[in-house]
Amino acid sequence: MTAVAGQGHRTVPHTADLRVEAWASAREQCLAEAVRGLVGSFAAVAGARPHRIAERHLTAGSDADLLVAAIDEVIYWLDAEGEIPVCVAVREASDGGIDLVLSLADVSAAEIIGAVPKAASLHEVRCAPDLAGQWSCSVTVDV
Repeated sequence: MTAVAGQGHRTVPHTADLRVEAWASAREQCLAEAVRGLVGSFAAVAGARPHRIAERHLTAGSDADLLVAAIDEVIYWLDAEGEIPVCVAVREASDGGIDLVLSLADVSAAEIIGAVPKAASLHEVRCAPDLAGQWSCSVTVDV
């Protein structure tokens, strides 16, 4: 889950939570980086091999809400299915939403290195381009 030049992610401490920040030249790449940042905040997945691909169509009233929906989808797979994404792709959908594509492995195949996320906070969520067209997003995650 390594970023290429011009896009990436990082996690920063937040009072009793975790903050994920991501950036890229396009909305879909930025959202994918945010999901990679979330996964990388608590798990090392380099050695995990996916056993299936899950694709979810997500819609929302804003790009910030799409970010929350994507983060919540990953948390759902962790909690309900015991699976973790080892590869993430996001495609633009014709209705303005996104198609989130997750290559999933059993969570037992990953090395857990941090607190597992519980939910995305709706407070201080951001997903938008700057004046130059570079996208950035940030979200606080309850751990």
